[in-house]
Amino acid sequence: MSEPTGTTRRAVLSSGAAAGITSLAGCLSDFTGEGGGQTYTVGHDDYETDVDTAAFPTELQIYCVQTGWSNWGAVMEAFEDEYGISLYDAQGSSGEALEDMRANARNPTHSAYNGGYSFGLQAMNDNLTTDYKPANWDVVPDDLKTDNGHVTATRQMTTAVTYRADVYEERGLDAPETWEDLKHPDIAKDLAFTPPHTANGQASALSVNRAYGGDLDDLDPVIEYHEEIADHGADFRRNVEGPMTSGEISTVVEYDYTGLNLKYNNDEFDEDQIEVTILEGPDGEPGAMSVPYGYALLRNAPNPEAAKLFMDYVLTEDCQELFFDAYVRPIRADELDQPDEFPDQSSYEAAGFTVDQETLVEKQTDIQEELVDRTPLQGAQ
Repeated sequence: MSEPTGTTRRAVLSSGAAAGITSLAGCLSDFTGEGGGQTYTVGHDDYETDVDTAAFPTELQIYCVQTGWSNWGAVMEAFEDEYGISLYDAQGSSGEALEDMRANARNPTHSAYNGGYSFGLQAMNDNLTTDYKPANWDVVPDDLKTDNGHVTATRQMTTAVTYRADVYEERGLDAPETWEDLKHPDIAKDLAFTPPHTANGQASALSVNRAYGGDLDDLDPVIEYHEEIADHGADFRRNVEGPMTSGEISTVVEYDYTGLNLKYNNDEFDEDQIEVTILEGPDGEPGAMSVPYGYALLRNAPNPEAAKLFMDYVLTEDCQELFFDAYVRPIRADELDQPDEFPDQSSYEAAGFTVDQETLVEKQTDIQEELVDRTPLQGAQ
């Protein structure tokens, strides 16, 4: 799974937002002061309950809430400023978290999981999670949360195309608008996809597949697309930043986060040398798959009350805006003012789509194996 790393260009905005989040308690809390500490009301609908800070730990452990990823550092700082609870810097991938959850199932070490949504579903299927619907659960799209309250998406990354605008200008190429445009020989000759066995590579393949009429049971459209672009030199790459910087490749299919991070956080480029765009199919079909990331409360885990407060906090508008500062689109992006650095919101609305995550979890091993076996694209797999 590819997970975003690195610092944010808008770190000053992030720290300012973190310092300014001082009114959230009015949204999340009820200052009764009973039980020896401060009492907060958390949860959505039937899950609404009071939690008392007297039972809170000094440090809360939640898998994959870590500095250097999705602006969690600013979230951690803001949460501690507001509630006095620090968060352990839980470095590691979603897959590593799942393995650790399984290894410690009888004696959980962390209170909740945070990371790739599909890994959360696997944890649910392994009976490692429990139900909890945080405040604002109702505004999360239905296909990005489980009805039983076990897994809820908090942010998402969308398949996008990042390209060297200066190279396109030298070659007399127009900015791509649809997947069909990438078939141009002068684009396809140094076009790179990420390998299909990775999360972002799978999303890229399924984006093309959907753009040309395919679905999770029919991968013929993306294989046919790969055949056309392979004839002109397109291939797979794991690490795209170096080849993009050197000019070895001019176009890459990855997450929007990757391209925006390259555009704004790479000192080798002027910002106008890199462009990031969201593509539709040749006849206006959706062509940009969004991959959700989210969280789940763990079964029989320590400090569930503090974890619930944190989960509520992450879905507040103020906290959701902090993800924007790291070029990650929050799950409530449609309600917020999207920064100008992102592709226009209308392009996400026109081209974006999601797939049923539970179905994808069931089928993704077969999907990845078929993509690897059938694709003619060469390179790192």
